Amino acid sequence: MGTEEKLRNAAEKAKGKAKETVGQATGDRVVEAEGRGKQVKSDLKQAAEKVKDAGKD
Repeated sequence: MGTEEKLRNAAEKAKGKAKETVGQATGDRVVEAEGRGKQVKSDLKQAAEKVKDAGKD
């Protein structure tokens, strides 16, 4: 996985965590769920990149 892609995924995960926290703090379940969704999306991208990297070996 390229460094740039790792940084993008980490940034997306951090944004998702922040959004989830804001949703929890305000009691807004929709925002909280969107934040969790961003985190899952980031995790899936990281997993896909790892599979690609493993295939290159």
